[in-house]
Amino acid sequence: MITQGVQVTGRCGVCGGTTTCDVGQFSDDGMLWWGTEGRCADCSNWWCEQDSGLVTPENIRQALLQVHGAARLRLSGDLLSLAPVLQALRSARELSLGEARVQATQLAETGLIGTLVEMETLAIYLRIRSIAVSVEPAA
Repeated sequence: MITQGVQVTGRCGVCGGTTTCDVGQFSDDGMLWWGTEGRCADCSNWWCEQDSGLVTPENIRQALLQVHGAARLRLSGDLLSLAPVLQALRSARELSLGEARVQATQLAETGLIGTLVEMETLAIYLRIRSIAVSVEPAA
């Protein structure tokens, strides 16, 4: 399991007080999950959400990227054909053939950028198809 989280503060929608919220992403069995759990310091307002899928809410992604930085997924071996990469990307991200071609080209040239959990989860799909990849800080 791969996890990454951060704590953020905000304003309570009930009383206007200060909220503390733990947000994060994790990967379990090749599936991307996200979660958020928060509470207000000034009233009894609290919440907990968790979901999975291809898209993590942008506020969670941005909080993770701001604190932890971005990760870059790159091909780390030579390929005779991008066809296995296209298949893996289409399977992992439910992309059209055109979208998969664009991402496969990026992967082969400059790499794909995202959160650490997103890139490690995608790396699983590629490695299952014997495609050598590496994940590193994007900086």
